[in-house]
Amino acid sequence: MAIEAAALLAAAGLPRREARALLAHVLAVPREALIADPQRPVPTAAAARFAQLAQRRRAGEPLAYLLGYCEFYGRPFAVNAAVLVPRPETETLVQLALARLRQMAAPWVLDLGTGSGCVAVTLALECAAATVLASDVSSAALAVARANAHRLGAQVAFFQGDWLAAVRGPFDLIVSNPPYVAAGDPHLAALRFEPAAALIGGDDGLAALRAIIKAAPSSLRSGGWLLVEHGYDQAAAVRALLRGAGFGAITTTRDAAGIERVTSAQAG
Repeated sequence: MAIEAAALLAAAGLPRREARALLAHVLAVPREALIADPQRPVPTAAAARFAQLAQRRRAGEPLAYLLGYCEFYGRPFAVNAAVLVPRPETETLVQLALARLRQMAAPWVLDLGTGSGCVAVTLALECAAATVLASDVSSAALAVARANAHRLGAQVAFFQGDWLAAVRGPFDLIVSNPPYVAAGDPHLAALRFEPAAALIGGDDGLAALRAIIKAAPSSLRSGGWLLVEHGYDQAAAVRALLRGAGFGAITTTRDAAGIERVTSAQAG
């Protein structure tokens, strides 16, 4: 016996936008189809599957994991529990990187800790002149990133290893959205479904940023750039680390929410 879509959405216990996205996913129809036909009949098996997904979402599992994808910079990226869900604030990192790359003739760029590949793939697609490399320590994350690059038609070379250990420069631009949440941060409870290794940057959240900033100068051309995403309260500490590593032209950019999110610096 079929159930009306509107009744399922009302009983889901979720924001209507999320419930509609899950039901459309189960039915393999555009979300607009449910808006146009709220009385659409939903087969019993599909309704049961929707109820299971709705329960998982109410328990806090990211919507992107349930759908299997997340939009980033206008493109759908496949995601699963091996990678972080791409965040809108990371688009600030991409925008700043593209502004630098478009001033270069044939730049070589490296994305450290690529995860889903959303940054590397976007840079490759938005800047055809760039040669893009990406690394991650996780083989499971690299499998996701490679699949995204293949599906979206991006030319990216992927390497497995710990930060800069897997690749050899010199590069014109290095970008990274590394783990930067402190180990005891209370926000981690809400992020429990995402990979802890991609979130936690040591006791103070700066461990990965320290490692990247220390190693980057030897892998950048003279005048090359390092761009790193960081936490809302880490900008001053990151600027200090960059000064200590000999970088110049250090600037911090706020994201769309007005939070200091990305710090850029130039190698000597």
